[in-house]
Amino acid sequence: MRRARPGAPPRGTAERALTSVEAGADFDEGQGGEGQGTQTDRARGEERPVVASKLWHITLSVSGAEAPLKEVRRGLEQLAHDHPFLLTSRYANDHAEIRYWEEARDLHDAAAVALRLWGEHRQSAKLPPWEIVGLEVIDRETYHLRIAEGYGPPPAAPVGVHPY
Repeated sequence: MRRARPGAPPRGTAERALTSVEAGADFDEGQGGEGQGTQTDRARGEERPVVASKLWHITLSVSGAEAPLKEVRRGLEQLAHDHPFLLTSRYANDHAEIRYWEEARDLHDAAAVALRLWGEHRQSAKLPPWEIVGLEVIDRETYHLRIAEGYGPPPAAPVGVHPY
């Protein structure tokens, strides 16, 4: 990996360079630390509030021009392979729904990741050029409360890629 100033294109190309990113504020918690940031942060005397990550249930709906069902299925299967937390996908020749769990600090972070999922994997998974037409992000407690009360989407079973 080439290190560069964030956003600076590598010499001789028009593409953006990969850059390093620090771990989240709650990274030490899972590493046996005391949740007070990284050693570098403590050495600099920086205080960061500890914000624990939560699980968020994501339902992403996409739609667009008709595409062959075999290609849609293959693309969604590749997406499931590339994004291991994908629970289930349902699809037709002009729309699909993807459901999965995302770990994020808050709803804004979870939604931002979800909104990038389709576009970032469109080329690598050879997904149809569909647009995101719906997004639902709910926390784990709300998801389980809805299921217990008989509301909301049924649990994502069977896991995998399935036609509507």
